[in-house]
Amino acid sequence: MRLLVTSSRMPFALALIRRLAEAGHTVYASDTYAAAPGSHSRFLAGHFVTAAPRTDPQAFAADVERIAAEQSLDLVVPSWEDAFYLAALAHKAPVYTAPFTTLARLHDKFSFKQLAADLGLRIPETVLVRSPEELREALARFPRYFARAVFSRGGVSLLTNEGPLAGHVAVEDIDPTAELPWLVQEFVDGPMLCTYSTLHDGRLTAHCAYRAPRQWEHSTGIQFLSVDGDASRAIAERIGEALSYTGQLSFDFVVSPDGLVMIECNPRTTDGVLLMTSDELNRGIVEPGPEPALVEAGREVQLDFAVVAEALTQGSGELRHALHDLRHVPGADRGWRDRLPTLYSFLAFAHHERLSRREHEQLFVAMSDDVCWNGEPIPGMSAADAEALAEIERVRA
Repeated sequence: MRLLVTSSRMPFALALIRRLAEAGHTVYASDTYAAAPGSHSRFLAGHFVTAAPRTDPQAFAADVERIAAEQSLDLVVPSWEDAFYLAALAHKAPVYTAPFTTLARLHDKFSFKQLAADLGLRIPETVLVRSPEELREALARFPRYFARAVFSRGGVSLLTNEGPLAGHVAVEDIDPTAELPWLVQEFVDGPMLCTYSTLHDGRLTAHCAYRAPRQWEHSTGIQFLSVDGDASRAIAERIGEALSYTGQLSFDFVVSPDGLVMIECNPRTTDGVLLMTSDELNRGIVEPGPEPALVEAGREVQLDFAVVAEALTQGSGELRHALHDLRHVPGADRGWRDRLPTLYSFLAFAHHERLSRREHEQLFVAMSDDVCWNGEPIPGMSAADAEALAEIERVRA
């Protein structure tokens, strides 16, 4: 088949490119800037630069539709939140994603909390806040708490009084509004568990459960370990079946003494892809079989470039730990004989570091800002999608 992977700046987009090409498919890549690392993989048949979905969504959708027509694509595989814009606008391209209304319901942390509760899944006690005054009242309810915007990602801007991120964000710097509310939730003890799944028409076709032993600034994973996925698989199957979901679907849980507690949903690609084989990913996305492809526990992988960069900011003790991991934990690039993406990673890092400093944003925010969706109406979206989005907002109000 002929495939396009979008947002090729993402490490897991590069994993999609390599594995789907190794499975025998002709793979193209796209992003909003030419130096995106994944766009320079030797496994590509070609790469393209598109308009930025967040700033010019209609031009972005038109670019993808044009590429799909010119290259006779069988499938477009979004690897980030550009999936929302494609689901809303790119009706002439074969996109592997759920309808926009389903994506919005899952991405909005409050509406997802309601869905989880309706399905009988365990969730933390939660309060929706729409003003600084409501925020302070909600924080007073919980001796231990964590809070984040209804539309957020990657552990960025997490307000909490527990764990390594306690105090990184000040209450005074948070300004919830009716348009951009926050969730305040009771802090749940236990390690984090993440999952990545693929589904077709509500049927789970691949599943990976994993943890992130090493993180960038205690928020975004840069080292990954697969773990037993039976309990999380059952939850992914329940949600996928309830929504007749097609596309990529990822969850974050806390493993509490009483079982899994649902934290949030990311209806897109996540780092679980890095732990999957070409055959597993192919069976998940392109050629689903009668049984799902399941990743067994015990696989390890890390982003070597990020491990070294993170260690250099933490001092000599952390650098020694990183050097140990570089010797013993397989790197995501190991064995692929695909050097250009690593070289372009330095250019991409410099590009996003400049944006981070110019916009006074965290690096991870700057890295993904022009391909994110934060709940705003998308120009050109259908009346039905606009009404569904308005209904989500009415429920929050």
